[in-house]
Amino acid sequence: MSSTPFMTPAEHGGLHLSEVAPNPAGHIDRLFLLQGGTTSRIVNADLLPASNAAGRLRIFHFNDLHNHLSDLSGPTAGTHRFAQMVKRVRDARAQGDTVLFLSIGDDHTGTMLDELIGWNTDSFTLDPSYRAYSAAGLDASVLGNHEFDRGSALLAKGIHQDADFPILSANVHGSQHLEIGTDYAPAAIAIVGGLRVGMIGLTTHVETRVGQASDPDLAVAPPVACLNTVLPAIAPLVDVVLIMSHCGYGDGAHKSGKAAEVRDIGEADFSIARAAAQLTDTPVMILGAHTHTRLNEHGLTSDNVFDGVPIFQTECNGKYLGEVDISLNTGTMTLNATRLHPIKPNLQATSSQEAVQQPDDYDVPFQETTIDPILSQVTQALRAELTTVTTNRLSFDDAVLSRYAAESALGNFICDTIHQRLAILGQQADFALLNGATLQAGIEHGPLSAGDLFNVLPYADEVFIVKVTGAQLNDILQSNAQRLLRHDEIGKIDHTGFLARGFFHSSAQLRYCVEQGASAAHARAFAITVCGQPLEDQLHRTFNVIMSTYLALGGFGERWNGKPISGGVPGDLQGYDLRPLPSTHTGLVFRDEIAMQLRNTASLTDQTVPDVDGRLTMTHI
Repeated sequence: MSSTPFMTPAEHGGLHLSEVAPNPAGHIDRLFLLQGGTTSRIVNADLLPASNAAGRLRIFHFNDLHNHLSDLSGPTAGTHRFAQMVKRVRDARAQGDTVLFLSIGDDHTGTMLDELIGWNTDSFTLDPSYRAYSAAGLDASVLGNHEFDRGSALLAKGIHQDADFPILSANVHGSQHLEIGTDYAPAAIAIVGGLRVGMIGLTTHVETRVGQASDPDLAVAPPVACLNTVLPAIAPLVDVVLIMSHCGYGDGAHKSGKAAEVRDIGEADFSIARAAAQLTDTPVMILGAHTHTRLNEHGLTSDNVFDGVPIFQTECNGKYLGEVDISLNTGTMTLNATRLHPIKPNLQATSSQEAVQQPDDYDVPFQETTIDPILSQVTQALRAELTTVTTNRLSFDDAVLSRYAAESALGNFICDTIHQRLAILGQQADFALLNGATLQAGIEHGPLSAGDLFNVLPYADEVFIVKVTGAQLNDILQSNAQRLLRHDEIGKIDHTGFLARGFFHSSAQLRYCVEQGASAAHARAFAITVCGQPLEDQLHRTFNVIMSTYLALGGFGERWNGKPISGGVPGDLQGYDLRPLPSTHTGLVFRDEIAMQLRNTASLTDQTVPDVDGRLTMTHI
């Protein structure tokens, strides 16, 4: 939401409220954004109208939609995920119920719709999720970490053009493109159905892409410290506080949701809940996100309540719409019901029509007038055929394990292809690296479309050239050896999920062996060669190494930032820090350059796609 406040801010410093227009398609009667300094007192709280102090409120929430407005391809193509949510919310509003409709962030990065955002302000077309949310009557959203994947300038462009609702975060600061109080606010108070509802946004301080050259001072503070200021200011003025937390279910090293093993999420919902309980007696709940965790599917469970503060989350990618139904009465909150409403897939071959999307399940006019025009702008690009595939070597059946545990034909192919592409463009590099968790699907037998390649490489990564000395490369490879999924862990750790260890693959110019040793701490890389020469003879040479944005900026939760390796690696082993290494941002989009190279090559066959070639070998001593 980018708008001029109706009211003049208080002139006495400190925190103050500014009234702005709520989403005209939403359900909020009046909306006040929190602005100002770091005190815990709001100096113009008398702006707020009186509260009824009692009433019923139905909160519909979702998180980590990642632009999955409708399924664009695959067996569930035509599943109108967001239109199904809109149908349920509008039906509730039509009954006269007091309703809030909220997103808990990560509204971007995940489908071909991302391409409409572009990679700079000149190529920006529209922000698909924000445009759809505005038309749907969304009442508020949160800044998630993936909102920043393409840079804060493009995020600001999307907010200015397409967001008719407030976007919240109390702990994002320092951006040269996003203005606090105009583009986003730390918190808000909504007057809805006579109730005063406080909303506080929090963003993960672990996974957000800070450190980008386009916004060098962007930072995310630890959430609890910010909550300590904002919650005491908001809570006395409202009937209930909704902490909209894009920080994750858990705390510190925790395993839930998409994580195959423990990952570091920093200060997150457990700490936030306990802190909130100490700060106020006003009813508080946490609407969560980030870890893609399915909570309270059939009602609130006791293990999701911390010091009286309940935590809710709806997994990800539009699989569910959450609902929390509460009654408020003079400082008390009664939970009437909580549930996850499954989004029905558009499947034809099934015996149960109840589980399959029917026209009555989604808002047809909304789909046709809002979503379909957005989809039409990417459909042609999505279907564009890049090449044909007759080999099974790049299938995800093999890569799903090898991306974390061994040499991977798919990892080899992607690294070799980006290396070849940059050589054609005159960007000379010695070799390429790619973290295995980037690979989210395989290159399967049959025609390969742009949409298929997007599913393989869905993240918003550009190409960096990083300068690494031979001595530094040796240290980097020692760290990589400690990160692989060891042979004695296979079968014990779910390798089909997200394993946040940061283990990477390389192009053919880099070859080495890994001795796994008795434990990760004893693993080592040896017999290392670069461009056919022993690394020990090249320790003073500087190599130009192709990396993605994610790796070059330190891998965040995958810990190429000097912090202990995550993903269940025991022993508190310090990871190598890639961030200080000199780097050049090429401005090239990683996935787009792969696509261009595939368009210019022959079909992918057993003759043109090598099998694993021994560039990485393992011993289990």
